[in-house]
Amino acid sequence: MIQIADKIKKHRTAKGLSQKEIALEISIDQAQYSRIENGKVEPTLSSLEKIADALNVSLTELFDDNIVLDINSYDKSAIDKLRLVDELEEEEKKSIFNIIDIAISRKRLKDNLIEALKV
Repeated sequence: MIQIADKIKKHRTAKGLSQKEIALEISIDQAQYSRIENGKVEPTLSSLEKIADALNVSLTELFDDNIVLDINSYDKSAIDKLRLVDELEEEEKKSIFNIIDIAISRKRLKDNLIEALKV
């Protein structure tokens, strides 16, 4: 079983965040956060909740050994943006998804035309 400290560190590094960034976000000293991440200090439940919030993960994700953490910086950016879009009002979401649909359709049409011209 993976230790909670290891899970926290994996989530943080997968998201490209520093220990200092997380420590500032949860209002603790970086040295204390480092001790949590290195397994030298057992975090309290409230600290774990704050860390999960700072990492934009659920508390259960910090305990789930089955979660695969393979997020590159591009994925992180896209995931962060999708989370923000999810907070918008329905009309705003529809507008953004319409723009995305149009861009994807144009890309597919362009790719199909290029393939057709190759033949």
